Amino acid sequence: MAADKRAAWKDILSARTLARLLLGAASLSICAIALGQVPTDTADQQAVPSVPAPAPPPAPQAGAAGVLSDIGAYFTAPLHWDGRDWGWFGGAVLAVALAHRYDSQVRDHFVGAGPAPSMSSDDTKDAIPTAAVLVGTWGYATLLGDSDGYREGWAMIEATALSGVAAYGLKFVAGRETPEQTSDSNEWLKSGSSFPSLHSTAAFAVGTVLAESGNDEYRWLRRLLGYGLGFVTSYERLKHNDHWLSDTAAGAALGISSAHFVMDRRYGTNVESHLAIVPIDGGAMLTYRVSMQ
Repeated sequence: MAADKRAAWKDILSARTLARLLLGAASLSICAIALGQVPTDTADQQAVPSVPAPAPPPAPQAGAAGVLSDIGAYFTAPLHWDGRDWGWFGGAVLAVALAHRYDSQVRDHFVGAGPAPSMSSDDTKDAIPTAAVLVGTWGYATLLGDSDGYREGWAMIEATALSGVAAYGLKFVAGRETPEQTSDSNEWLKSGSSFPSLHSTAAFAVGTVLAESGNDEYRWLRRLLGYGLGFVTSYERLKHNDHWLSDTAAGAALGISSAHFVMDRRYGTNVESHLAIVPIDGGAMLTYRVSMQ
């Protein structure tokens, strides 16, 4: 009996299981989910118990100083997360873990079971839609001399650059083999570069800025195009057998959170709403604030 228990514990604590758990958590530890917040006013203080007001987003800085400040804040963001941020992080990790559960089934759907067929690289082809949206945004801004368009284009570039650096770092650490290299979705710490998907990361970074910036007149269309860009790009990476499903899920989380970080920090978006858990006698209350001004 004792021998069986020891064998079971060795199985649970095998190097592969530990790698999967650690890398699953590390995949999104660099995501900066910094949703804007607003201070509490007098009416709200009377409606709910008084709690410390969160700090407002920092004022945008111009030029190289602003970029360097963003870089430092981005890569140290987890050190300053609150309970809500960790809640978003935990949800993202669970989403990646759930996607990992279906990695093999999705691969088999596209290429069948067994060794992967030799396929030509579609890296450039799959990057074209994201590049087209980015270039199109800059081109439109240049043609009309639109300052808001320039700002949106810069947010796309910064979100893509930050999330891209993070994705490359995670690729190096994870070393996960692609579904073209192996039929085993648990081949971590090898010589691969599958986790996370850089294409999905960039597509969701650019797409989220497109979806959530600008005015609300065509918000539904912006979101359809923006998030559609991310989903279509991720689908193509799966279809071309370049990534596992969990690679694209991690890329989506990294791209979306990076885009929100850039918009919230530099441009003060999402400052009109605030979701919070407020302690009350005998429990807690979920509140949502929105400014109607």
